[in-house]
Amino acid sequence: MTNLRTLVAAVGLVLATIQFSTAQHWVPLANQPNANLGLGNPLLLTDGTVILHQACGPQWWHLTPDAYGSYVNGTWKRIASLPTGYAPLYFGSAVLPDGRVMMAGGEYNATKGNCQPVWTNQGAIYNPKTNKWAMVAPPTGWQSIGDAQSVVLANGTYMQANCCSTESALLDPTTLTWTITGTNKRDVHDEEGWTLLPDGTVLTVDAYVFAYAKNGKRYEIYHPSTGKWTSPGSTPVQLWDSYPDANHASYELGPGVLRPDGTVFYLGANGAPGQAGHTATYDTHTKTWTAGPDIPDGMDVADGPAALLPGGSVLFQASPGIFNTGSRFFTWNGTTFSDVTWGNTDAPNISSYWGNMLVLPTGEILYTDFGNVWVFQHGGNPKSAWLPQILSAPSTVKRGHTYVVSGLNFNGFSQGAAYGDDIQGATNYPLVQITNRASGQVSYARTHDHSTMGVAYTTSASTSFDAACAFSPNPASRIVLLLGT
Repeated sequence: MTNLRTLVAAVGLVLATIQFSTAQHWVPLANQPNANLGLGNPLLLTDGTVILHQACGPQWWHLTPDAYGSYVNGTWKRIASLPTGYAPLYFGSAVLPDGRVMMAGGEYNATKGNCQPVWTNQGAIYNPKTNKWAMVAPPTGWQSIGDAQSVVLANGTYMQANCCSTESALLDPTTLTWTITGTNKRDVHDEEGWTLLPDGTVLTVDAYVFAYAKNGKRYEIYHPSTGKWTSPGSTPVQLWDSYPDANHASYELGPGVLRPDGTVFYLGANGAPGQAGHTATYDTHTKTWTAGPDIPDGMDVADGPAALLPGGSVLFQASPGIFNTGSRFFTWNGTTFSDVTWGNTDAPNISSYWGNMLVLPTGEILYTDFGNVWVFQHGGNPKSAWLPQILSAPSTVKRGHTYVVSGLNFNGFSQGAAYGDDIQGATNYPLVQITNRASGQVSYARTHDHSTMGVAYTTSASTSFDAACAFSPNPASRIVLLLGT
């Protein structure tokens, strides 16, 4: 049995290790996966492990941190494969509040070994407890889902778009059936991303706005309470790609990342060689936009990853023109850009659209480009106001039992990572880490059934956790709640 009254102090101790004590840098994993596997779309399970999908294949691979919680020194293992006939690339995905993993669609799907652009409407759900996948039928009448975006709403409901229409739907996690939602959408969902806001609404920037005004600028807000989209106005700059003209463009967008100050930093595409992508910031308090500086050195983000660092800055990857190679990494602190490309990554040889990012419980950012895997370290300290506050917890914990803990700031202030469409890696849910004080070894208790998935949630929230099988009751141990990773 372990006393939980040290939870608040323990959280502070762990988060204090995330700091600028050494320079920001990229570190390759000591045990790299086979680069030929083409692993991407990383997702953080609620037991602290990470799964990555093999592009255009049925395989998923599992990364487990070492005994001291290091992902750099973690090990790989293959988990269950997807059901026969489903082997996608670029699809909607999320970790559900009950701990299962949902994926839907695919711009490409491998049939007879060939990866073909089919914009499939297939989907599947994974249960980590049983290590099994099961197919999920698409919403009635949908012929495609493709590389469409997804989000878990604040109430815990998974919402999926259809890439090639204005349709979207909500998943019932028990029956695995869908309810249509999202009326009044002004343009198709293709190439757009979704950002969950503190009030529970969802922000998107339109990519096909040219349909009503060439070179136009428009954003939309989804309201879960009504199931409708509204169009409040325009962005201050164009964020979608219209090169060489609105009739022959890619219509790509960059990611939008919510920061702890309540602003969403949005990165734009342009496509013209040497012409930088624009940026803009949406203030969720005032519901207004402000134009930001262009991305440095003629770079843009026509599809590409971004992630929130512990200190509140945004890390992202950009390229010199649409789909061109020679990408670089930058951070944005709300005022200025910094180039953080240092290190032997593949960035100079690829375009930003190859990149995938995931926020880890350590405060590091896991990065893969369908080849090697790195982590970005030393992303700053979170402010004290961002830390969790435990209001209620069990006095003792026994191995193999399930408990509930409640408090404030349980889901963090952002979904964590973003891309646009194609890839989603939200981590706005709590994890529980068990640390042996004597040995320093750690394990995770699987969390599930979180009371909310809302970001910047201002009232009490709770989660259930299962005491890890590997945990030996020891008064020299401590339990740490890692929240809103």
